[in-house]
Amino acid sequence: MASKLEESQLQRLTLGNATAPPVEFESFDLPTANQRILGPPHPKDTLIPLALRPASFNTDITLENVVDTIKALQVDRTLTKKLARHGTLLFRNLPIRDAEDFSTFAHAFGYTPHEIIGIVVDRPLLAPNVAPANEAPKEVLIYNHNESPQVPHAPGYIFFYGHRVPAHGGESPISSSLELFHRAQQEIPELIDELAEKGILSRVTYRKEKQFEGGSTLRQAFGKEIQDGDDESTQRRKIEAQIARYGRGKHTTWEWIDDGLVLTHRLPVIRTQPETNLPTLFTGLAAYWKRTQLDTEARKNSTQQLFGDGTPIPEKYLVRLAEITDEIRVLHRWEKGDVLVFDNVIAQHGREPWQGEQSDRVVQASLFDAETVPGGYGFGDWAQVAAALP
Repeated sequence: MASKLEESQLQRLTLGNATAPPVEFESFDLPTANQRILGPPHPKDTLIPLALRPASFNTDITLENVVDTIKALQVDRTLTKKLARHGTLLFRNLPIRDAEDFSTFAHAFGYTPHEIIGIVVDRPLLAPNVAPANEAPKEVLIYNHNESPQVPHAPGYIFFYGHRVPAHGGESPISSSLELFHRAQQEIPELIDELAEKGILSRVTYRKEKQFEGGSTLRQAFGKEIQDGDDESTQRRKIEAQIARYGRGKHTTWEWIDDGLVLTHRLPVIRTQPETNLPTLFTGLAAYWKRTQLDTEARKNSTQQLFGDGTPIPEKYLVRLAEITDEIRVLHRWEKGDVLVFDNVIAQHGREPWQGEQSDRVVQASLFDAETVPGGYGFGDWAQVAAALP
């Protein structure tokens, strides 16, 4: 299904004064459950994920070799362009052994580390710009979604590193947001019309104490300037200052409650890919619906998704979005050391449950900003996306 990459810059590189030999990457096939050819509007014969590994003659490669090669490829944005087409890249058989190695590899792409404002899951730092992926209990399904669709400031690229992999389960679903939009526009056009006209209201409840295993607290989400000893008034002022950095004006409101805060954003679900201007469904709506069916009350009630005018989104639309997602996604079966790289604007990810112990699956994440934010789709000022304010 896949063939060796034809681009000359991926065949062999000259790295100036570098003493280490370059690493030549080649593409390779994955089982059909783990890789597929994308449908419209992707170009013909576009695979997701594009799987890359060092060519067979690259023996005894070092992380320095790999980093030099990645940096050389990124001089003309070769890998960024691949991400814009395929949505997801898989790197296998690299000399990445721990969080520090992973951080070094991810930073080689040259992207700016993403500052998370309004985090909804607990992500303690393990290495520069590296944290655990979602650490919800192993029984919890995390359905396909773009990263951070419930807040205005989302990363452009996501890196995942498989440090420890379970024997059964724990796959990472992969699907295309471009393909999801295309299918939804054909099959449930009335939903697309509503989303284009209204956007969504995303209402997230942050509490002082953790609401569910793997979730964050209000202070973790917005309290980076809070100091021990700050009184209640000072804490609220500092939290509100962080919320204001979203820069959404009247499209972001909040209400203080006894044990936390309820934050509401009016956001675009339909955005456009900067590389192509194609519309994409940047969303977690199907995941939101799945959560209402499967998760605990605490997880269900932490986030609400409504049309932008405050009316409920009919369940039939959410059901169909999930059905389409099931039809177009693949499940990445992890091998130890794998790295998945997502263009977050056009590719969705998730996490399947697994058997065994919670500690049997250890996946780390690193988030980065893209060079530009997604384009707007619609006439309202709420439909525009902007980077967070300094």
